[in-house]
Amino acid sequence: MPEYLYIPIIVVGVLIVLGLAFWARYKTVGPDEAMIVTGSFLGSKNVDIDETGRKIKIVRGGGAFILPVFQTSDFLSLLSHKLDVSTPEVYTEQGVPVLADGVAIIKIGGAVEDVATAAEQFMGKPTEALKSEAQEVLEGHLRAILGTMTVEEVYRNRDKFAQEVQGVAARDLKKMGLQIVSFTIKDVRDKHGYLDALGKPRIAAVKRDAEIAEAEAIRDSRIQKARAEEEGQKAELLRDTNIAEASKENQLKVASFKKDQDMAKAEADQAYAIHEARAKQSVVEEQMKVEIVRKEREIDLETKEILRREKQYDSEVKKKADADRYAVEQAAEADKAKRLREADALQYRIEAEAKGHAEQKRLDGLAMADAERAKGTAEAEVIRLRGLAEAEAKEKLAEAFEKFGEAAVLDIIVKMLPELAGRVAEPIKNIDKLTVVDTGHGEGAARVSNYVTSLMATAPEMLKDVSGIDLTSLIKGLTGNKAPAADGTVKPLQAPANPAVTPTVPNISE
Repeated sequence: MPEYLYIPIIVVGVLIVLGLAFWARYKTVGPDEAMIVTGSFLGSKNVDIDETGRKIKIVRGGGAFILPVFQTSDFLSLLSHKLDVSTPEVYTEQGVPVLADGVAIIKIGGAVEDVATAAEQFMGKPTEALKSEAQEVLEGHLRAILGTMTVEEVYRNRDKFAQEVQGVAARDLKKMGLQIVSFTIKDVRDKHGYLDALGKPRIAAVKRDAEIAEAEAIRDSRIQKARAEEEGQKAELLRDTNIAEASKENQLKVASFKKDQDMAKAEADQAYAIHEARAKQSVVEEQMKVEIVRKEREIDLETKEILRREKQYDSEVKKKADADRYAVEQAAEADKAKRLREADALQYRIEAEAKGHAEQKRLDGLAMADAERAKGTAEAEVIRLRGLAEAEAKEKLAEAFEKFGEAAVLDIIVKMLPELAGRVAEPIKNIDKLTVVDTGHGEGAARVSNYVTSLMATAPEMLKDVSGIDLTSLIKGLTGNKAPAADGTVKPLQAPANPAVTPTVPNISE
């Protein structure tokens, strides 16, 4: 081996030895324990110094290098311990002997002072020694606190009892470097039945309350059941009532619908009858209108014929006048042409235009005069023909009256009587509803029908008052005062002497 390698190898060997030594002397601490370091060169961090000046270094949750020869280390467990605490019979404040059982959880305190105190007292001792000492302290304080309280306070307020025991014992355990994590009273009992006697009234009260509650529950259940049955019966009665009311409303609606149908049918029948009567009346009126239109058409045809004749006359006269005028104009034009050749062309043209305008106006005036004259002649002819027609009608009427005399008058009056009866009965036709009150003799309906008969019986008197014609005397004069036949009829009027001549009586409405 070369000499220059000796030194590096020695250095490396020394480093390895030092590393191994360091690894062997470096101690780590877990979370459930504490390392107690004693010796020299402890430093100032986590070091506890007592009254005599002794130093102890406490290491938790980390690690430290233990100097060989100068320092040493020991480990102290920080785990909790369970203690079953019990007491013999202890006389309470009332002099009643009771027994108490409890459970305590203790551990070494986490502070540096607590760890140092526990290390001083329990380092090197087994764990059972720590538990035994702590148990004796707790049992002593438990007996002491139990002697200052009554049985009722201990029984009814165990938490307070446990807190007092824990508070008093914690101070003594603190001096040992221990702390109480929790303390609970498990049981308090006695051998003489005192606690049982205390519980009996409460048990009896609870039983009583339970029985009362049970009875009240049964009562409430029965009441609720009765109310439910009552509500059910009310609901059934209400349902039956609603069904009955609905049925009644249905029947009333059906009856109302039937009534409306009957009334509608009656109104329809009545309306049909009225419509039929009005239709018949309309037919009669239309027939009368047709007759009037026919008469008017005849008059119109006669008027148009007169107009046609007038136009024909005008046409013939105008053609002749136009021919004469044309001949005169041709002669004038020939004479005008002769004079135009003799005179200056321009001056004669101006004079000719002026004369032409004047001639045109004259001719227009003549045409308008002829038209007005023809129109007046036509109107006069129409009036004349209408007067001739009326005179002819009156002449025929006079001839009829002259030939037939009173018979013609009677015939006209008799034809007027149906129309008069219709006019008299027209107010009754317009009545929509008529109520007849019968007094019990069956005369109610008869009086309605006799109303028109009574009115018609007064027709001769009305005719006499209005026109002066005595219809009764006229009929008696024509019938020769003959009495009615045995069957109640009157013989018809005698025909005229000349049967070949049939009187034509014009309608008065014309």
